[in-house]
Amino acid sequence: MGLIYEKILRKALFLQDPERSHEYASKALEALAYFPKVCSLMARFNSVAGAEPIELFGLRFPNAVGLAAGFDKNAKCWRAAAALGFGHVEIGTVTAQKQPGNPRPRMFRFPEKEAVINRMGFNNDGAKLVAQRLSKTKEHPIPLGINIGKSKAASIEAAAEDYLSSFHRLADFADYIAINVSSPNTPGLRELQGDQHLPNLLKTLSDANQDRAHKLGIAPKPLLVKIAPDLTFPELDSILETIIDLGYNGIIATNTTIDHSSLPTVKETGGLSGHPLHKRSLKMINYIHRATSGKLPIVGVGGIMDVESCGQTMEAGASLVQVYTGMIYRGPFFARELAQAMAWYHKRWV
Repeated sequence: MGLIYEKILRKALFLQDPERSHEYASKALEALAYFPKVCSLMARFNSVAGAEPIELFGLRFPNAVGLAAGFDKNAKCWRAAAALGFGHVEIGTVTAQKQPGNPRPRMFRFPEKEAVINRMGFNNDGAKLVAQRLSKTKEHPIPLGINIGKSKAASIEAAAEDYLSSFHRLADFADYIAINVSSPNTPGLRELQGDQHLPNLLKTLSDANQDRAHKLGIAPKPLLVKIAPDLTFPELDSILETIIDLGYNGIIATNTTIDHSSLPTVKETGGLSGHPLHKRSLKMINYIHRATSGKLPIVGVGGIMDVESCGQTMEAGASLVQVYTGMIYRGPFFARELAQAMAWYHKRWV
């Protein structure tokens, strides 16, 4: 199936504007999601025979491969992810306020490098509407993460309250919450990774999570932080100290990079993903794993384009992986291929 996609279907899709192709793919999955019995049958067919589920964050993941945030920003097609072989899905990034994102064109493919640059700008329907959409589904076929970010209209000083608004609206529907402080496409967002803002932001969300759990008599939601690949090691050390001190459950490494040196003639701005990101992401994952003595769970993201790069990510210290750009280049059943291989890696390395 992968060869058919790469030789035939991908060529047709790549004739279209990248964002338009993404919309076609999303609508196809949204249509599939309306047929839960078909999704269930496909999920069984695409499951990994004999694979042991991965227990992490108090959740049960059928395999190690997830669909990264960015593909399903508005919770429209996530229910079909298991049918493609994914072991979890992360929707968003969702912001407290509905926003259109940056002007088009805002997504660009570079097939010779198997890369994508995007400057989407957190285009999404907003937390209220996404919550209404999620409220219609009671059961999750696979763990559902919700990635939240800062609304463009919110100042850095008001960021904690902005994230808190999204948390309150969406926590009931998430299996875990990812706090995105690392997109390069919302002005000033990456400032939230610094000492001046991050401790207050993460403590505000952690306190709200604990208060909610106490009032409802349930366990707190697992909280993860998604970081940039462009941090220095001292900056990363500071972030890790904050995450550990506040008892966060894990880290997602990494978001897209603003380093475009691998595409020296390209003038487009935005975050770079795909193959050129892999080494940088791998370096960050390995550092986090060593710095925390393997005690902080890592979700590895960035440049996973084949079984080899996926295996390298897990060997570096990731317990789970996520893909998005890899699926653009390898096709809709890329997760199944990776999950089959990673079942072996997980037994060996985790």
